[in-house]
Amino acid sequence: MLVIGLVVFIALVAFQVRSIVRSPFPGLRAVEALTTSVPLFLLLFASTYVVMAAMSASNFGGPLTHTDGLYFAVTVFATVGFGDVTAKSEAARLVVTGQMIADLVILGLAIKIIMGAVSRRRQPGGASGAQPPEEIHR
Repeated sequence: MLVIGLVVFIALVAFQVRSIVRSPFPGLRAVEALTTSVPLFLLLFASTYVVMAAMSASNFGGPLTHTDGLYFAVTVFATVGFGDVTAKSEAARLVVTGQMIADLVILGLAIKIIMGAVSRRRQPGGASGAQPPEEIHR
């Protein structure tokens, strides 16, 4: 389930990057892309944690509700780590470690894409050579 979800996530991000590059408003499109990609990413891991906890109570020290799974995924994403929900088994720790690595990649790529889109737009004529919208109407 997690692997299929990650493949779908990567396909979505690839589509969104392509759409950002082609957009007349790349900064706005980048923000829109983040508002759909990050929640999907978090829900993917939250679902995985709930399934893992249901498969074996020893994965997280007890069952997780959907809210608990989302809470834990967001806690890991935000690098807060309160310690109230913890990965107990080796399998759970490997999945959480995978999320941590993916979190860093996502954050790095998000910053790069947004800053790239903003700098692209700030260039005279943008990437397409057209005038920015505010100069067209003057």
